[in-house]
Amino acid sequence: MALSPADIDALWVTLRLAALTTLILLLIGTPLAWWLAQTRFRGKALVEAIVALPLVLPPTVLGFYLLIALGARGPLGELLTALGLRPLAFTFAGLVVGSVLYSLPFVVQPLQNAFVAVGRAPLEAAAMLRAGPWDRFFTVVVPLARRGFVTATALGFAHTVGEFGVVLMIGGNIPGETRVLSIAIYDHVEALDYAHAHTLAAGLLVLSFVMLWLVYRSNRHAASVMP
Repeated sequence: MALSPADIDALWVTLRLAALTTLILLLIGTPLAWWLAQTRFRGKALVEAIVALPLVLPPTVLGFYLLIALGARGPLGELLTALGLRPLAFTFAGLVVGSVLYSLPFVVQPLQNAFVAVGRAPLEAAAMLRAGPWDRFFTVVVPLARRGFVTATALGFAHTVGEFGVVLMIGGNIPGETRVLSIAIYDHVEALDYAHAHTLAAGLLVLSFVMLWLVYRSNRHAASVMP
């Protein structure tokens, strides 16, 4: 069954949201994961617990508190209003904020595990060759941790695509701005339009399977070529 214009808009919003969220997560998750992999800070377990909290926290709970914080009467909403800006609740930008927080552990944890697996020996060898910290990271750590980057990117993107509770609470259901595929499926089911719901749900199922298959295939190939 062909997608309706409203469903195409929801698809576009979902892909934009997932792509932007994944990019932001890689930018902030990489240094955070590196710090967690290297630090001996006594409060490391507390930071790891905060990062992993979305794994066990109901999405509606996170979405509710984000709505309170980003709404017009929330602390961040009032700050933005005082600066002459629009509060982030029920906007695409608000969806991005919620998605980044909700998908954070799906990017940070694979990267942290990959950085830990690199070990200190390659870094010490590079340091002996007078490679600087940035040089060591980008020429030694990143290539050795490429499997972690592939996994983090795929999981972050796929998890964002499948969000429902968080995006519904913080973004509502505004066509063309905050209405994503998961909400579109819910709308079709609520209207007893199972044919359109099946089309969208099957598409998400196939996308999720393909992305996971590519991750496992890529990691298996990388493991086979590593010395």
